[in-house]
Amino acid sequence: MSSEFEIGPIRVGNGRLFLIAGPCVIESEAHIRTMADSIQRIAADLSIPYIFKASFDKANRTSVSSFRGPGLREGTAILRRLAESSGLPVLTDVHEPAQCEIAAEGADVLQIPAFLCRQTDLLIAAARTGRAINVKKGQFVAPWDMRHAVEKAASTGNLRVFLTERGASFGYNNLVVDMRSLAVMRAFAPVVFDATHSVQIPSGASGVSGGQPEFIPLLARAAVAAGIDGVFLEVHDNPAQAKSDSANALDLKNLKPLLENLLAIHQAAAPVTAEQA
Repeated sequence: MSSEFEIGPIRVGNGRLFLIAGPCVIESEAHIRTMADSIQRIAADLSIPYIFKASFDKANRTSVSSFRGPGLREGTAILRRLAESSGLPVLTDVHEPAQCEIAAEGADVLQIPAFLCRQTDLLIAAARTGRAINVKKGQFVAPWDMRHAVEKAASTGNLRVFLTERGASFGYNNLVVDMRSLAVMRAFAPVVFDATHSVQIPSGASGVSGGQPEFIPLLARAAVAAGIDGVFLEVHDNPAQAKSDSANALDLKNLKPLLENLLAIHQAAAPVTAEQA
């Protein structure tokens, strides 16, 4: 596997921390444009490379009545227009092999949801599009076993694959993060830490997932100190009104101070080079 690759203007795996951030789901075209503009300004101010994320469909909602998004074709068109107008690389989930080619028309990164990280046909179909692939580690998968997901995608010749840690199941309705997993997985692919899904309480709030967003900064700081390539944050300008993952989203107003903190930790934790010694 290649330890470095490009996603648009962003170099992944070169020692520079990058950001993936945005709302969980496309609530409207106007909303994701507002969010992308706001986050892009913060990222530019801090000189942190930035990939926008939002899903056209959230297929694994707890309740059948939960909002899922605009759907594949409309959502892909919205993301394509956003990418063209903002210049940002864009990431979105795919859930079925048949979605991959269409989603690739609007996204630079296709994300494999954690629950689907072992689905061979999905991994191969996503990788065959030539887009970068982000595989979220399943809550039920040991970190060393994520090598197989990387190898499945790479079998197509697409080596632009990275992994995202988002916690492991701990009993019912709870997740914990084993920081050792970051080092384990980083041995065979660049690694991102999802600080917002890691504080989720799956299906723990009467038909929706709960969360503990007060712990987002704590876990993000620990992950950056442990050594990661990027940080993943679901960000919303009004989490209480978010149509998906409202309980664990980071409030937009808290994004800049958190990133300032993470960048300082990243710089302090960076290994000393021969030139610096």
